[in-house]
Amino acid sequence: TDTDTVDQNEEIAGRPVVQETAPTQSARDGILITGKPGTIKVGPTTTITNTEIENVGAGLARLGGKMGKSFRHLGLVTAKLPLSKVRELAQDENIAYISPDREIESFGHISETTGWGNTGIYDFGDADANTWLNGGLGSIAVIDSGIDGGHSLMRWADTARTSKVRFSKDFTGQNINGDPYGHGSHVASMLAGDWSHHDNAYQGPAEGANLLSLRVLNSSGSGTSSNLIAALDWTVANKAAWNIRVINMSLGTAAKDSYVNDPLCLAARRAVNAGIVVVASAGNNGKSLTGSKLYGTIGSPGIEPSVITVGAANTYGTSWRGDDTVATYSSRGPTRGYVTLANGARKYDNLMKPDLIAPGNKLIGARAYYNGSPNLLSTMLPVLNTGTDTLNTDKLMYMSGTSMSAPIVAAAAAALVQTNPNLTPNLIKAILMYSAQPISGANSFEQGAGELNIDGAVRIARLMKTTMPTTNGAALLNSALPASQTSMIWGQTVYWGKGVITNYGFLYGNDLMNKWQGMYAAGVLVGDGTTFASGVLSKSTTRTSGTLSLYQGAIRNNGVLVGDGTLFLGSNAMAGSPTPFLNAQGVLVSDGVLVGDGVLVGDGVLVGDSIFGETIVGDNTACMQPAP
Repeated sequence: TDTDTVDQNEEIAGRPVVQETAPTQSARDGILITGKPGTIKVGPTTTITNTEIENVGAGLARLGGKMGKSFRHLGLVTAKLPLSKVRELAQDENIAYISPDREIESFGHISETTGWGNTGIYDFGDADANTWLNGGLGSIAVIDSGIDGGHSLMRWADTARTSKVRFSKDFTGQNINGDPYGHGSHVASMLAGDWSHHDNAYQGPAEGANLLSLRVLNSSGSGTSSNLIAALDWTVANKAAWNIRVINMSLGTAAKDSYVNDPLCLAARRAVNAGIVVVASAGNNGKSLTGSKLYGTIGSPGIEPSVITVGAANTYGTSWRGDDTVATYSSRGPTRGYVTLANGARKYDNLMKPDLIAPGNKLIGARAYYNGSPNLLSTMLPVLNTGTDTLNTDKLMYMSGTSMSAPIVAAAAAALVQTNPNLTPNLIKAILMYSAQPISGANSFEQGAGELNIDGAVRIARLMKTTMPTTNGAALLNSALPASQTSMIWGQTVYWGKGVITNYGFLYGNDLMNKWQGMYAAGVLVGDGTTFASGVLSKSTTRTSGTLSLYQGAIRNNGVLVGDGTLFLGSNAMAGSPTPFLNAQGVLVSDGVLVGDGVLVGDGVLVGDSIFGETIVGDNTACMQPAP
């Protein structure tokens, strides 16, 4: 066995090398290679040529390595290479970046508490009894552990009981069409559970969508970054064939590389730039083994600024939203991927995430079976099983985590696509944040812009022009925003927060929806709406317009509007570059982030999600109950 190791982010000849320290790994370790700058770019026209692949392959062969898969649309290839040769490979002029092929893991109440079930929303707001707002325009790709397409929640309520899973592809190498692990089926039922099973009790807001099951987690719930990248590459290549409008990724891995270099982030950005809304779970690492709050625990690809990153809310099983809180395990920002500066110090991204939260604690959904056997999760944790159904195709189980929250937001995105098919992914993201309800006492790193409000988001989308403007500041609406920007959900007035998170702060004001903002265009980021320079966060003059307030940093909210609250952490602490110093773990950093009510995750901090069962079971509180 080759016992050589490479430092986490060592700079070699001006190009960073990323390799885990793992003396016990095999002589050939999996890596991901990004093509040279100037040739391989992230964007709708990204390709990698045969010549470039051959050049990289020749360099690998000289060093005793072996080429794996190539992802032509992403400018990436996988390879096996002795650890001792990684430094030498990094000097190859054809290579921009090397990263380890890291392991990834999964991380009627819904319709009521999100406002999707409101009169005038789910019924499409018209007099036609045959039209429904159910995400039925295009396909949604569910990148997970597979889907049990035979479950009652995954079948249409037609005579033939046709499966909603229109296509399945296995990227794990197991060649399985199904879900022996059980995670993906539960996720898919949050997204598109059919109304016919138990009379709407477990209905998903995108129940009308066609589902594409892209299996990247194996029978034990693990996979690799290259599996996920391959699935994302497939969605871009097949976007037109399947009319793929939304991707859900309820999985991830620990964030170490900056989003600028992280292969998962690059692949996700490619999908967004292709016009697909990409939703990712934030992760379930929000508390330590002793129960203390942990900050800086957002996983990858959730750290990617172009995706919609979703944290978990605890609804306590009630559709009334006044008792909702952030789930204790939900991962908190800021993002902590990093680059290594020339002086050797780590510079963290420190972007504000998550973007919003959605119900995720102790939710009931599909209990998958595979070849007549129950899924692994329900076998390992029988406490998750619930309900009185006797047929395998009808059985249900609880699950908890941001993995359950993400598909609810993905369903909301699908509803907005159906409402106005010309909305850009960035505008959909902005609408979801603008209409979200801030939770009192929670800060921006815990809840983002607030809790998902499908009622408000759909009502805004209905006001917008069907042809998107292209000029910064142009009118975006056909009709005015309501005088009272609120929703009525389960008898409670829910205020729209009216804010949009950018990079190190957030913008606030009606003109976020009244006017086209340059940051809503394709090929840019919502985060481009603000720029940081000389210690100050400013509004971009080309990416924003109109009367907008700018809040520099994260706040602790009072539960009304997103701008109402007290400063929790300023933008300069997140984006600035203080004099490098050794942190408590002896790592040289250039970082100004300090938190007052928890612990900022750094090297050596243990997180509560290391005990998997605790998170998947959820916070031990009142919760959703099975239908009689």
